[in-house]
Amino acid sequence: MGRWEPGADSRLREAAMELFLDRGFEQTMVADIAERAGVTARTFFRHFTDKREVLFDGSPDLLERSLAALESAPATTSVLDAVALALDAVAGLIGGDREYSKQRQAVIMANPELQERELIKLAHMSGALAAGLRRRGAEASEAELAAEAGLAVYRVAYAQWVDAAEDGDLRDVIRESMARLRSLTAGATPDQPSTAPDSDTVGTGVLQGVERPS
Repeated sequence: MGRWEPGADSRLREAAMELFLDRGFEQTMVADIAERAGVTARTFFRHFTDKREVLFDGSPDLLERSLAALESAPATTSVLDAVALALDAVAGLIGGDREYSKQRQAVIMANPELQERELIKLAHMSGALAAGLRRRGAEASEAELAAEAGLAVYRVAYAQWVDAAEDGDLRDVIRESMARLRSLTAGATPDQPSTAPDSDTVGTGVLQGVERPS
């Protein structure tokens, strides 16, 4: 027991991650996690509803922190800048343990069910951010677009941060990705004619397989 950190929740989380990586998520049972952590299965269920929540139990805190940052932004803050503040708050909460994030990402990417759950959690966050923007006075379409764009930035930045050869600050990676988004949209106007090829001339198979869930 001496090698474990104090607290059953941290012991369970560490035990679960070790087993997920060694055996695979599907092959790991709650009883295995509890045994590795030196507690009973009943103790496990006091902390987590199921083994999936070992990986996702931080989602409510992320959502609360991001909404607090968005809602505390000055009234003159643009919708995209407000979303950027929300993402900065998220990075501050999870960016301190890159090794755990790498391990978590590896477990999720190896399991389609977990990938789907991750996408659902991100979609929920996007909806909550859009609702927060509407409460600040943004139009519905503007709020939804800004929230979706922000979450796209987050997914790209998070993947880059996790996969980077050297440690870095997740905040910096998110800010750089947000700056790239702004540079891509600089000078664009809602009524500007599209320069994209007509959809009738582009095969639908071109984009197949390029999506990467985060």
